[in-house]
Amino acid sequence: MSKTLHYFNLGGVAESIRYILHYTKQEFEDVRHDFLTWPDVKFKKTLPFGQIPIFVEGDKTLNQSLAIAKYVARDSDLIPADAWQQAILESTVYNIYDFWKNVVQYIQEKEAVKKEAMKNKILEETFDFFFSRFDKHLAENGGFFIGKVSWVEFVFVGITEATNLFLEIDIGKYPNTKKLVEEITHLPGVKEYIASRGPYKRPEFKK
Repeated sequence: MSKTLHYFNLGGVAESIRYILHYTKQEFEDVRHDFLTWPDVKFKKTLPFGQIPIFVEGDKTLNQSLAIAKYVARDSDLIPADAWQQAILESTVYNIYDFWKNVVQYIQEKEAVKKEAMKNKILEETFDFFFSRFDKHLAENGGFFIGKVSWVEFVFVGITEATNLFLEIDIGKYPNTKKLVEEITHLPGVKEYIASRGPYKRPEFKK
C-alpha cells in the first residue's frame, strides 16, 4: 500500500515522522512543499483542516503530526505495551508541544520589535524552563523518557532541531538532551537519511 507524507521542505513537526519511517524501514513518498510560498491554495483546499503535515496511506488520510508519528511507529518496539508507560509518553509529548507553541508564535510573528522580544524571552526564559525539566526526566530514566527509546524521543529530537534552526539554541548545558540528539540521529536508517538530505537552511523571509 502506497504511503505519502506531505510537509514543508524543512524539519519542523514532520521530521520526527520522517525519522521514524526511515528507522522502521517503511517505504514512503516524501512530498515537500515550499515553506516560503505556502499556502498552495489549490492543495490546501483538499486538506482535512487546511494544514500539513498529512499522511496518506492508500485511500486514507491522517492529519495532526503527533497522531501521524504514533501511527507510523505502530507494530514496532517504539510503542510500549504498558499502559502507564504509554501515559508517561503522552504527557511528555504534550509538554514538548507546549514548548514548541512558543517557537511557532515566534516564527509567525511579522512585526520586528515584537519578534525580537519573543526571541529573547524564549532564549532567556522559556527554553531553560522546559529543557531543564526534559533533561532531568532523561537523566532519571537512563537517557530516555521511559528507560528505552520510543516514538517520543524522535518527536523531542525533531522539535529540538527545528528550534535550533530558527533560534540557534544551546543544548550543550543539557548533556542528556545533547546525547539523545546524537543517538537518535545516528540510528540505522535515520543516519543514512540525514546524510542524503543534508543540513536544513533557515528560511529567509522577505522584509
